[in-house]
Amino acid sequence: MLRSLIVGIVALFTLPALATAQAAPSGAAVYKQHCAACHDGTMPRMPSRAALGAMAPEHVESELASFNMRRQGAALSPAERRAVAEFVTGRPAGSYRAPLAIIPKSAYCSAGQTTSGDPLSGASWNGWGINLQNTRHQSAAEAGLAAADVPRLKLKWSFGFPGASASGSQVSVLGNRLFVGSRNGIVYSLDKSTGCLVWGFEADAGTRSTPVVARAAAGGGATVYFGDAHAQVYALDAATGALRWKVKVEGHLDAMITGGIVFHNGRLYVPVSSLEEGTAVMASYQCCTFRGSVVALDAATGKQVWKTHTMPRAPERTTRNSAGTQLWGPSGGAVWSQPALDPERNRLYITTGDSYSNPPAPESDAIMALAMDTGRVLWTRQTLAKDAWNVGCLETTPAGRVNCPESPGPDFDFGSSPALATLPDGRRVLLAGQKSGAMYGVNPDTGELLWTRQAGAGGVLGGIEWGFATDGSVAYASLSSAFEKKAGEAGGLVAVNTSDGTVRWSAPPSADACAGRQGCNTAQPAAVSSIPGAVFSGSLDGHFRAYDSATGKVLFDVNTTDEYDTVNDVPARGGSLNGPGAAIAGGMVFVNSGYSTLGFMPGNVLLAFSVEGK
Repeated sequence: MLRSLIVGIVALFTLPALATAQAAPSGAAVYKQHCAACHDGTMPRMPSRAALGAMAPEHVESELASFNMRRQGAALSPAERRAVAEFVTGRPAGSYRAPLAIIPKSAYCSAGQTTSGDPLSGASWNGWGINLQNTRHQSAAEAGLAAADVPRLKLKWSFGFPGASASGSQVSVLGNRLFVGSRNGIVYSLDKSTGCLVWGFEADAGTRSTPVVARAAAGGGATVYFGDAHAQVYALDAATGALRWKVKVEGHLDAMITGGIVFHNGRLYVPVSSLEEGTAVMASYQCCTFRGSVVALDAATGKQVWKTHTMPRAPERTTRNSAGTQLWGPSGGAVWSQPALDPERNRLYITTGDSYSNPPAPESDAIMALAMDTGRVLWTRQTLAKDAWNVGCLETTPAGRVNCPESPGPDFDFGSSPALATLPDGRRVLLAGQKSGAMYGVNPDTGELLWTRQAGAGGVLGGIEWGFATDGSVAYASLSSAFEKKAGEAGGLVAVNTSDGTVRWSAPPSADACAGRQGCNTAQPAAVSSIPGAVFSGSLDGHFRAYDSATGKVLFDVNTTDEYDTVNDVPARGGSLNGPGAAIAGGMVFVNSGYSTLGFMPGNVLLAFSVEGK
C-alpha cells in the first residue's frame, strides 16, 4: 500500500556512494550524483527540488538515516547525508545540529511553570484511539469542552519541533503532561498548561507511533511506551524520560512501527508495518519478503509473549523480474494502525495492508480477530482480494516497473484502526474504514459482514485514510482523494449510522483556498476526533475545522499555515494536516501542523487551543 510515510521520496540513490574518506563532502556533488535524476526529473510522487528546499536539514537527514529513505541513505556516510541535507535546504555547510541541541535552556520548565501534586492526574487522551476500543471519541467530562465552546477556541501556545516536520506522532495527554514523538526521533514531555519542556528523549529512529502511558501496580511510577521506525519498542520513565528498556520486535530491514501500541493488564500489543513497499521500486531488490505482524510483550521487561504474522505462509521464491532479480511472495499485510481490544471476550482486532508481490495473500486488505492471550487467529474478513501493489507500479518506464506485480491491485488497503462500538440497544459492531472509501460494519464475534457503505471515492491516497471517530451511534469519517482530485473537489466528511451503515449527513469539501500553493489540497486524510456535539478534522490545505456532529455545519475553522512565536523559541510554521488527529482533554485541543512527505506543505508546530486562549 502507498502510505504517506513510505512514498514521498523513493529511489533517490542509484549509483554507488561517494568515498566515505572525504573529510568534507560536497553536498552539491552528492546531490548531482545520487539525487538529481529523481528530484530534478518527473518521477511520480517525488518531492521537487523546491519542495526539499522548504524542509529543515535535520528533517532531510533523518529521512535518509532512519525513515523513508534509509535503504538508499545507507549508501552514504553520515557526513554525506548531512552535506546533501544542507545543500537541498539551502543551509550553510556545517549548519546541521542535533535536534535537542537546537532547543534553548529557557524552553525547559522552571519550578514555577508546572503544577504541584501528581502531574499525571486529571483528564486524559491516552494513546491513538483514546481507549481500548479505538473510538477516538472523548467524553464530555474528560473533554472539559462543550460544543458551544468550540467556536471560541483560540491559540493558547505553540511548540516548535526542531529539525523535523510535525508529521510525527499524535499527542497523548495525561493530566498536566503531554507526550509526543517527532519524525527525527525525539520524544517530548511538555507541560499542558504552558508548553514548557519537561524532558526530551532521543530514540534511534523517527517516531510516528503515538505514546501510551501506563501506571505500575500498587502506586508505582508511570511508564511511556512507543515504537520507532526501526521496529523497536521503548519504555521510558514518564517523570524523567529515562530509558527503562528497549527491544526490537522484527528483524526485517524495512520493518517499522507506525501504529500506536496498546497497553492492557501488564501486556503491550505492538502492530508492525513496513517500508518495503517503497524499497520495491529498486530493480535490483529481491521483492518482497516482509510480513506484517502483531507482537505481545511483557510491559515490565519487554520480553516477547507471542508473535503472530498476518500471513501465516512465509515468502518463497517465485519468478524473476526483467532485470534477472529473484522475486518472492506472498508478502505485505502490514499493520499500520493501532489494534482494538475487547478484554472481556479475549479479542484483539486489526486491519491489514495490501500484498507487495504475487501471489496476493487472502490476509491482505483484511479485518482480523486474534486471541489476546495466545495470538491465535480467530477469523479473517478480506474486503478486497488480489490487491498486490508496490511503489514500482507508479513508475512510467519499464525499468521502473520491474517489481510491480502482474495485474496490480488499486492499493485500496487499510491505514486506519478498527473501532469497536456499542449500539444503543447493547449490540456490538466492529467498524473499519478503507482507502477504497468504504466503511464496514462487522460482527466482532464471527467476522460476518453486517453492512457496507461507500462513503467516498477510493484512491492511492483516497477514501478513508488514517482514522475515523465514533460515538457509538454514528461514525464520522473524513475523505481524502489527495492524488485523485484537485483542491475544492477532494475532501469532505461523512456521518454513518453504525447500526446499518446509512448516511446521516455528508459535508462537502471546503472551497479551494490553495491559490495554487505547492503541496496544497482540500483533501482530509488526517484522523478524525470527536466530542459530544463536535467533530474535528484537519486538511492538507492547513485548515483545522470542527463540525456540528448533528448537521455537519462548520463550527470552527482556523488556518494553521502561519509562522508562530513558540514557547521553546524554535522557529516554526504550520502546513498541511495529515496523519495524527486532534487530542482533546481538560478544556484544551492539541494538533500538529505540517506534513512535508509527498510534497505536501511542510511545517513543524504543535498547536494548543483553549476557550479564548485562556
